[in-house]
Amino acid sequence: MDKLQYKIYHENKTHTPDDFPYNTYLCSIPLDFHSVNLHWHDEVEIIVIKKGIGIVSVDLTTYSVSAGDIIFVLPGQLHSISQKDNEIMEYENILFKSSLLKSSGYDLCSDKFIQPLFSGSLNICPVINNQTPYYSPVITAINEIDHLCDLRPYAYQLSVKAHLFQILYTLVSNCGQNKIKPINQKSLKKIKTILSYIADNFQENITIEDIANYCFYSKSYFMKFFKETMGISFIQYLNDYRLEIAAELLTTTTDTILDIAIATGFNNISYFNRSFKKKYGVSPRKYRC
Repeated sequence: MDKLQYKIYHENKTHTPDDFPYNTYLCSIPLDFHSVNLHWHDEVEIIVIKKGIGIVSVDLTTYSVSAGDIIFVLPGQLHSISQKDNEIMEYENILFKSSLLKSSGYDLCSDKFIQPLFSGSLNICPVINNQTPYYSPVITAINEIDHLCDLRPYAYQLSVKAHLFQILYTLVSNCGQNKIKPINQKSLKKIKTILSYIADNFQENITIEDIANYCFYSKSYFMKFFKETMGISFIQYLNDYRLEIAAELLTTTTDTILDIAIATGFNNISYFNRSFKKKYGVSPRKYRC
């Protein structure tokens, strides 16, 4: 079993075509998948909630979202999407590369406005809704882009880029209105290091001493740092990560439950069964049915 397929934190897969790096996906939680685990990638992502309610996390801050809300995820930002209670949430997932909006050579708009936005230097709130003063021009532009991409008239790409520029203008020109606490970039970088370590080693017997040494932290400082930053203990987070992979394997492979338990880092089948039932409410066998 290739552990590399589960390195879901830093996504390297291609989301967009090379000639026009813009794409849209329609998704539903939990109908398509139970959750989108914490990860980051190099594309800009815009999540538009179409129906229902759910939970979105951006750079370790959690937001309850509902129909009509728009969530902006900038390149490199950690984010996840999950179910709220037992609700179903349908959403549109828009992804595009920042290179789509950059000219060759010196580009004042890119250097002065777009790159500071995409690098996190500007203070924008990730979530806007119908109570946000500048919500209307943003949702209007998104709807126009969707319409263009459905019809694809000749030279529609020019208009898509124009609407994207309009969205970015709205965000940049209103960034001073947002009063959000900026993320500690040093802590964020360290968390990404930890998440990458988990993705590389979740099948192994990872101890707190191992990961603390990897981060050049003492054991006590590491436990405090992880709990304060992520909101749960490292062991709980590691177990949840392993169980989410196990749940995927149960529905996508014919491997035995014992093999799946071992492949996801659980060497005790009884502990695996108990932990799985506590998280998902049913045994692994019933979950597979």
